[in-house]
Amino acid sequence: MHRQLPNFITFVRMVIAPLLAFLLWQTQTPVVALLAFGLFCLAGISDWLDGWLARRLNIVSSVGRMLDPIADKLLIAACILALAAQRGPDALFLVPALVILFREFLVSGLREYLAGSKITVPVTMAAKWKTAVQMIAVGCLILPPVLQNYMPVEQLGLGLLWLAALMTVHTGLSYFHASRAHFN
Repeated sequence: MHRQLPNFITFVRMVIAPLLAFLLWQTQTPVVALLAFGLFCLAGISDWLDGWLARRLNIVSSVGRMLDPIADKLLIAACILALAAQRGPDALFLVPALVILFREFLVSGLREYLAGSKITVPVTMAAKWKTAVQMIAVGCLILPPVLQNYMPVEQLGLGLLWLAALMTVHTGLSYFHASRAHFN
């Protein structure tokens, strides 16, 4: 059973994503926002924990390597979509959010294309940092109703979302640049 623990934790993160989106779509009272923030923190911790356990117990698997970035993308996409529904036509949020979502689809498509040729695209350290910045940004954007709309947290979240969008473009271009030799 312990050999499946990292993949189970990753799967739990995938289940949390739609639950979190559902919570974020609700009217954001401090209690609902705190519950969403707690669930998001649990998902963020699980992102670190599944990888740490897999390496620590020496049970890294190809399924885990495939599921982990999918779980991250599902979590971020679910939160971004739910936050976009909350915020309405807010260009300061929507522009970096769309950049992030578009990149995730493009890189996933690149990975699928290259997998047909049995070529893997390893996750870079820059991409791990990008994911960390995205997680912190989204957490900051979930938190304001808990803090009675304390503006510096929301502004920090928007600033970090823009930084994550820039990192997203950089890492996406890096993946395509590194893979260019494999295009027909």
